Amino acid sequence: MEFAFHVCNTMAKTGLTAALRRLITPTDAPPVVLCIGSDLAIGDSLGPITGTLLRRAKGAKNAYLYGSLRSPITAKEVKYLREFLRKTHPDSRIIAIDAAVGEVSETGLVKLSDSPLRPGSGANKRLGEIGDVSLLGIIGEKASFSYSMLNLTRLHLVFGMAEMIASAVAEWLEGVEMDKNSQTVV
Repeated sequence: MEFAFHVCNTMAKTGLTAALRRLITPTDAPPVVLCIGSDLAIGDSLGPITGTLLRRAKGAKNAYLYGSLRSPITAKEVKYLREFLRKTHPDSRIIAIDAAVGEVSETGLVKLSDSPLRPGSGANKRLGEIGDVSLLGIIGEKASFSYSMLNLTRLHLVFGMAEMIASAVAEWLEGVEMDKNSQTVV
């Protein structure tokens, strides 16, 4: 199942929050929010910016949060993180957030899917999958993808998507029952 919301749609945050409630059923274990990306390229900074904004939100105390501008988690680190998360949070649902490329008409879309995230796939890297649910922000066109494109992406677009995602996830987390062991990790 997949949902898509455009960052310019004033109801996108509300729709994304409702979609999260529909896709992720509550469990006894607090969820893990994994924000993937690098602060070295604007186009790849969606995850770390989202993690930083989410860390400051009220609902963040109801989840384990990994990835921020201070401590980014890059796609290359996912293979190590996968095992760590499996051992550390065996019963938690994992929401993986990352920037992605797509069709030119998809730029600005935030896509939520009930399938794992495949970081680096836009750059034709095979780094495996992570997460139970993936949240992707489409930052540019795949046909014209190059590493220089990551630095030519508008920060306004990336930051707007990060704000919308962080706000929706925080609102969803406020409704998640807090476990006494949950905490924000940076």
